[in-house]
Amino acid sequence: MTYHPVTATLLAVLTLVLLAGCGQGPDYTETGDLEALQERGVLRLAAPRFDEEQALVREGVPLQEFREQAEAAAEALGLEPRWVYTDGTGELADLLNEGRADMIVSNYSVTEARGEAVAFCTPVAVIDEYLVVPDSRQGDDLAALGAMTLAVPEGTAYAETAEELAGRFDTIKVETLPGDTSDAGLLEAVAEGRYGATIVDGNMLESLLLDYDGLRRGPVVKERRRIAWAVRQDNPVLRAEINEFIVSHHVSASVQTRVQRDWAAIKEEGVLRVITSNNPASYFLWRGELMGFDYDLIRHFAKQHGLRVRMVVRNSASEMFQALEDGAGDVIAASMTVTEERRRAGWHFSKRYLEVHEQIIGPADEEPLESVEALAGRTVAVAADSAFVDSLERLRERGIDVTVRREEGATSEMLIQQVADGELDLTLVDSHLAALESTYRDDIQPLWTLEGERDIAWGLRANQPGLKKQLDAYISRHYKGLFYNVTFNRYFKEPKTIRLHEEYRVEAGKEISPYDDLVKEYALKYGFDWRLVVSQMYQESRFNPDARSFAGAQGLMQVMPRTARQFGFSDPHDPEQGIAAGMAYLQWLEDRFPQRLELAQKLYFGLAAYNAGAGHVEDARRLAQRLGKDPDVWFDNVETAMLLLSRPQYARQARFGYVRGSEPVKYVREIRNRYLGYVEFTVENNISAQPE
Repeated sequence: MTYHPVTATLLAVLTLVLLAGCGQGPDYTETGDLEALQERGVLRLAAPRFDEEQALVREGVPLQEFREQAEAAAEALGLEPRWVYTDGTGELADLLNEGRADMIVSNYSVTEARGEAVAFCTPVAVIDEYLVVPDSRQGDDLAALGAMTLAVPEGTAYAETAEELAGRFDTIKVETLPGDTSDAGLLEAVAEGRYGATIVDGNMLESLLLDYDGLRRGPVVKERRRIAWAVRQDNPVLRAEINEFIVSHHVSASVQTRVQRDWAAIKEEGVLRVITSNNPASYFLWRGELMGFDYDLIRHFAKQHGLRVRMVVRNSASEMFQALEDGAGDVIAASMTVTEERRRAGWHFSKRYLEVHEQIIGPADEEPLESVEALAGRTVAVAADSAFVDSLERLRERGIDVTVRREEGATSEMLIQQVADGELDLTLVDSHLAALESTYRDDIQPLWTLEGERDIAWGLRANQPGLKKQLDAYISRHYKGLFYNVTFNRYFKEPKTIRLHEEYRVEAGKEISPYDDLVKEYALKYGFDWRLVVSQMYQESRFNPDARSFAGAQGLMQVMPRTARQFGFSDPHDPEQGIAAGMAYLQWLEDRFPQRLELAQKLYFGLAAYNAGAGHVEDARRLAQRLGKDPDVWFDNVETAMLLLSRPQYARQARFGYVRGSEPVKYVREIRNRYLGYVEFTVENNISAQPE
């Protein structure tokens, strides 16, 4: 599609009219950080107007993806995304710093000059800039292409690159066009013969060239240009939150799949996707380790079948069943009560693996109830979609006038706390959770136990007979056996262990490590999600600043002293220097890999290189390609090749020789798993897919 000046003008006028009608213009001034933006409830996203046009008419151009990600980031912060457009990229920084926008979201290149005006977030892409020339110009390098006039928009990264080229080649002259000239406009000018060449970002070029038969891609004129969103320099809180979103979004997206599967498909992939809930009975994070009664049991089952587990966390029973129906997971393992109502709704269950009673919980200073009839006139609060609602309704059918208070989005833990605080009268919970809570708190107690036992089982779809058969067989072999009993006692019967689990359990509002503040400071500088760095730190040193490996690596991030000195740090044992040196090294390693790598994959390769060395990782990438696997994807591709490099027949052919491949494979997987656990447990109401 070709844009003509009149058409472009009409589009611009129409866009302004529409934006004014939708209230999307820069209608107020705000330069505050995240807290100020949250008071207004809006995140204003700035982009050139031609970005919007290109995003609407083309597939393969990344702008639409950037728009969707930025809007999701705003919503994750509880803000309404509102777009604000300028005529060209040169005006974006002014719009930001004058308080008429809050974040630049475009194919915005990181340059030294721009870095003096704005604060860049974690790069969303790394690209090469290419020369674009007519087909009639032959040659693959600048010297062979001959004299030319190079057209670039004023105030852009292209203009910076063009001036560098003109300084190196006498044959190149630069013509500066208005700053609002789009990439399509540049190509049109060259196609019409008005200029000899132009520059376009590599991630835009392939799609744009489809409209210009007479143009071709020329040589790379700028390598590894970073593309990033930007905020005001005095908005560090917003920048840190956006960095966390970018990293976690890409890593979470790299593990998400949605398909209904039975046993054969699960075995073929080697991964069991387990839907669960974050609570002290089922699944939680403790001192960097993933734990929980349901988690330990289902992982034990998976291990016996050579499967890895990928945890998919949801906040309520209805969300868990919906995830199962959507194919986001294969089985629910979350202390799920078997009820006739759920069976009638079409859900299936494994054999029971736990028997519980339902108990009325009240304040510690209240006398236990003399009978169930004493509930008349009382109010019992329970989660709106829980099995407890059915139990209380049956009491009402018996003539007991108990009020059932249905709490949307509540957990048993939350309701117990509200009872203890006097905000609620009573609640109803399963006996194993009541026993666990009573171990480390003395402000609540069971007041009455309802009649009858309730079965706890794993939840399934009707179309999973193969998985059900395997789960039932496992339960038949292990129910109340040695492993089962030891696991049950650790979570529900050993007071000392339970108290430790509670004290160090990671959750929203609690520290993960003693070094969180230091990590956050340097993560902002290097563009990492601080939770990823903490996960790596735990893997390296278990948060021990005095740790030292047999090879001489030191400190929290286990950096070799020579490596630390190369980045300007003299003492890796010092927590601040060790953390900073580790991040500087990880960033350096990431930059060793091709810029085409997706952000999450670049992280995985960087972590693998941190553990095994960049040379061994490159050997594994080359081997993966020879094996017909994707050299740009770590999991199930390059990691498979890495494992083979410990075998002589493969190591002999590798440039860097033998490597104990299982170590980086385990290293990357465990850091990612723990990191995604941190993301889940430090962000309330987060429902993203969780790790293998």
